[in-house]
Amino acid sequence: MGRNILFITTDQQRYDALGCNGGTIAKTPVADRLANRGINYRRAHNQNVVCMPARSTMITGQYVRTHGVVANGVALPPDSPSVAAYLHEQAGYHTALLGKAHFEPGFDLQGRWFENRMARQNSTGPYRGFDRMELAMHVPIGGWHYSLWLQKNHPEDLGGFAPLLTGLAGGDTGAPEVKYNPIPREHYHTDWVAARTIAYLDSLDPGDNWFVWMSFPDPHHPWDPPQDEARRINWRDLDLPAGYPGSREKIEKILAGKPRHWLDWYQGRFGNFEGGPASFVPCQLTEDQLREVNAMIHVENELIDQACGRVLARIAERGWEPRTDVFFTTDHGELQGDFGLLYKGPYHVDALMRLPMIWRPAPSAKIAHNEIAEPVGQLDLAPTFCQIAGVPVPGWMQGKPLPIAPGSGRQRVITEWDSQFAAIGMHLRSIYRDGYTLTVYEKSTRDYGFDIANIPAFLAPRGPIADIRYDGTEGELYNLREDPMQWRNLWDDPAYAKLKSDLRADLYDNLPPERKPKLPIDAPA
Repeated sequence: MGRNILFITTDQQRYDALGCNGGTIAKTPVADRLANRGINYRRAHNQNVVCMPARSTMITGQYVRTHGVVANGVALPPDSPSVAAYLHEQAGYHTALLGKAHFEPGFDLQGRWFENRMARQNSTGPYRGFDRMELAMHVPIGGWHYSLWLQKNHPEDLGGFAPLLTGLAGGDTGAPEVKYNPIPREHYHTDWVAARTIAYLDSLDPGDNWFVWMSFPDPHHPWDPPQDEARRINWRDLDLPAGYPGSREKIEKILAGKPRHWLDWYQGRFGNFEGGPASFVPCQLTEDQLREVNAMIHVENELIDQACGRVLARIAERGWEPRTDVFFTTDHGELQGDFGLLYKGPYHVDALMRLPMIWRPAPSAKIAHNEIAEPVGQLDLAPTFCQIAGVPVPGWMQGKPLPIAPGSGRQRVITEWDSQFAAIGMHLRSIYRDGYTLTVYEKSTRDYGFDIANIPAFLAPRGPIADIRYDGTEGELYNLREDPMQWRNLWDDPAYAKLKSDLRADLYDNLPPERKPKLPIDAPA
């Protein structure tokens, strides 16, 4: 019998959300135990800072520019390479994805894409190499399996969720997308994902080999955990996060040293609706609202950790624990108060790029506990799964198996951003190497992307969008050893000109060619 793989992902979770990564609020003993018994990657980065590109990298093992899902709203073609399909075909693995997939646009109430209509067609797959898929999103709209399950079995719970991407004020403080959800915990999507994962595992025979992707929609906004759990952390007791600069004057001074869309978003001139509600203006966020948002996120992180514990306990009960590898990571981070901002978007800083990434190897593999400081990426996950399954890493994967000890010689990790809206046309390329992060702003375009005029009314910007055009000379450079908060942009500092040139050359030397022709951007998210 071979080794099994439990691949756990969250959505929009910061590196420091976990106790093992310095988190001090949310209690995450299950994830911490995995790190203490396994390998904790201290410099894991995504290859894109929003959902669909990052998730497409995880399933394909490819750079964003290779698989082609360069932004939300770009559907990953159904015949794209899939590590799940490869493990099934080459190693006989049973495969499942339970929870959030999001390889196809989610705002698709007509069911144009199969992910969004498969439950309505009473289908659980196979699809994309998964024998079974049972899907969920953040709110119970659309045709996902969780939505239909809740509609059928607990319709009284449908109205308790906060509307997604509306920016609607709620909670005690009027914070955006915060709500104390009256839903019982066992009906909330976190516990539903864990329950469906356990049910799938219970359908397998003890000798089966399996690859199971358990994908939680939280702690992504809206922040609306079950109200009976939400008060376990009192927002009034929280300090402001370390990355929050403090006064508006200090925030604006820091943002003024960065490319223009940073300050323009904060002050309400730039609509960052690629990363959050179109109506959200960061300078209007109060400190108490930030505390309440953070409290809700910490609660959601605790609920995820407890759900993981239940699944791992079931794996142990079935006798699989000695030969089961467990991975824990996320697709991207959350600003969560850093720089006075919330949500995500075209902002290449640690809050969004740096990920929790833990691998607890199967005890039977006898791989020692370690912490790895060398940079790794999401595209390294699929090759690692292949190595565990004992099959060759296919040529279409661009990552390498994750190192199990320091001294791998890895030097860099690359992250990209391309706007999904033609009217914004922003293109960022980042490299992390030797304790520095450099981001190049390529020349803005207006000829590729979705037309803002076609997006649903609740996503539409509430006012004019600043016409920000970068000419290719702008950028960001941070010395993370001296400036871990990334408050001081060194891009124009003459003392760093040589390093900037070297990092820029290294970045472009290691970027693969772009997919041609480009995939269409034909949905808003």
